[in-house]
Amino acid sequence: MIDGIRFKVCGLSSHVDADFADRCGADYLGFILYPKSPRYIPLETFRAMAKFLPERRWVAVMVEPSLAELSAAQDAGFDFFQIHFNLSIDPSLLQGWSQLVTREKLWLAPKLPPASDVPAEQLTLARHFLLDTFHADGFGGSGKTGDWSKFARHRTAHPEHTWILAGGLSPDNIGEALRSSGTKFVDVNSGVEAAPGVKDHAKLKRFVLELHRTAEAMRG
Repeated sequence: MIDGIRFKVCGLSSHVDADFADRCGADYLGFILYPKSPRYIPLETFRAMAKFLPERRWVAVMVEPSLAELSAAQDAGFDFFQIHFNLSIDPSLLQGWSQLVTREKLWLAPKLPPASDVPAEQLTLARHFLLDTFHADGFGGSGKTGDWSKFARHRTAHPEHTWILAGGLSPDNIGEALRSSGTKFVDVNSGVEAAPGVKDHAKLKRFVLELHRTAEAMRG
């Protein structure tokens, strides 16, 4: 945690980058188990890496997994489960995820078109909600910033939940993102990369410095 702001470094694919993220103060380390992502790592690769990883909280990032796939990730040792999904998904699958890993460990990341908010019925299924940038052809990883005012509206309307800001965050815009969204939890990925899945340590360090400077200034 940096000055009251929690942050997750996502899209990790090596224990070297995970170790550096840990030394920078990351609260959570994210690993993408979605095969269509350029940052994908197979579950067996994660299992092999796990013994070398810092003892931070590990987050499995998945897209509409079956209950069997989610159970396998749970067995691999992940602490939390960030699941991206379309709003048209079968509600029974959402309920199944929540029951399997518990609402405390489930991070729901609904794919929200610009005019849509998180449906009320989903708010009962998880404590954490991640709002990423919407783009019609994929799930996250676009490098484009999202709607920070929409995030702020959700956070204000539902303070009983933990709201995580994602989407195109970088050293260049993290200050503006914090000020505009009011978030206390950020998720950074492509904005601190040298290539997909390969973190640029200088960028990550600068991201943390800018986060610290802004948070300190906001405290007044």
